[in-house]
Amino acid sequence: MKWLLILAMLVGTIGAADAAEESLGTKIKKILEPAPTPTPSRKHRKRSSKKATPTPSPAASPKQKKASPTPSPSPTSKTKSKRKTASPTPTLPDSPAATETRSPTPAETAAPSPAENRAHGKKGAPNVSLLPEEIADYDSYPPKVRQILDAGLALTKQNLGHSYGSADPANGGMDCSGFIYYVLRQNGFPDVPRDSSQQYVWVRKAGNFNAVLSRKEDSFEFDALKPGDLLFWRGTYNIDRDPPITHTMIYLGREKRTKKRVMVGSSDGRTYDGKQRWGVSVFDFKMPPPPSSGDAKISPVFVGYGRIPRLKEY
Repeated sequence: MKWLLILAMLVGTIGAADAAEESLGTKIKKILEPAPTPTPSRKHRKRSSKKATPTPSPAASPKQKKASPTPSPSPTSKTKSKRKTASPTPTLPDSPAATETRSPTPAETAAPSPAENRAHGKKGAPNVSLLPEEIADYDSYPPKVRQILDAGLALTKQNLGHSYGSADPANGGMDCSGFIYYVLRQNGFPDVPRDSSQQYVWVRKAGNFNAVLSRKEDSFEFDALKPGDLLFWRGTYNIDRDPPITHTMIYLGREKRTKKRVMVGSSDGRTYDGKQRWGVSVFDFKMPPPPSSGDAKISPVFVGYGRIPRLKEY
């Protein structure tokens, strides 16, 4: 019995020791469990998962979407509108400035236009003017004839070019019929036509025209020629008109120095003293040579001369 009790006591002490050891082990485990940081690792995972979770990212993404559309359209639209409003305003003042610089160009070209119109790209001798005392018997001309010739000779001193379609010296030049038109209108002939063909008709209807068929300057057909008469040509340039008169001038008389017939008007290449001249000038009055080609339409031919209508000085 004693031995049984002793065994029981030993077994109980061993079990109690084991239980104590177990309790100490569990306590140690519990104490050591937080030390190896299994739990903080889980906490870090949770934090990282929270950060990696899509919940914050979508929250930021809509904010970015909301922020991006709202500010972007408003400034861009403002800037665009400002740029649009700013762009037309400078262009509008620039464009009139350009037109203003263009507008004075006619005034600038008015100076070189005589040279350009005179030569049409060609270079010729200077225009020629004669004094009344350089023309034979000029003092014996009727007063109205001298008035007309004085007006024509005054234009030869203005360095005017040959400008087709012009009848005003203010343009820097005139064409042949424009010269006749201007001089006669300034001296009491308001009914003078504008172009050479109608000026020819104007003279023919007045009944004071003399046709010339000869090519010789001493032909009897020139016996009635007097200073102040209008001279007419055809074929100086190719044009379809009826009557086909293309050129006209005013007869001056004979130059004292050379004893040659001279005329005044505007031409684009007739000669004086053997040199071609372009513009309002004094020219030699001589018969053109025979046509060098079979087409007489493009060869100048002198048609005749006639008295200015209503000029009753002779």
